[in-house]
Amino acid sequence: QVQLVESGGGTVQPGGSLRLSCTGSGFTFERSSITWARQALGRALEWVSGIYTDGDTKYANSVKGRFNISRDISKNMGYLQMNNLQFDDRGVYYCVRWPFEEHSPPARRLGDWGQGTQVTVSS
Repeated sequence: QVQLVESGGGTVQPGGSLRLSCTGSGFTFERSSITWARQALGRALEWVSGIYTDGDTKYANSVKGRFNISRDISKNMGYLQMNNLQFDDRGVYYCVRWPFEEHSPPARRLGDWGQGTQVTVSS
């Protein structure tokens, strides 16, 4: 049974940092594409970043240069380091096993999703 569990969300001030973690079971990160999506209240799901089966990484323009995606194959975990967080970065962040990207936006009907972790950016 595939399962993904996110952790690491919280409340930070603008300019702050958070590191999200995604713990996987029932599959291997090495053979999976893992993407991060987010959804703020009243807004559509948004693709944030992905790390793909070939090890390639991609970022949405809105987070490029501030966020870093990585994985630890030995631990079967993925991470999203988020720096210089801004108000527009707020939302529930989901770890998804599916190769979403800029031209293939996230859709709930596709892939395996975690339960999400809340990120709040507030002064």
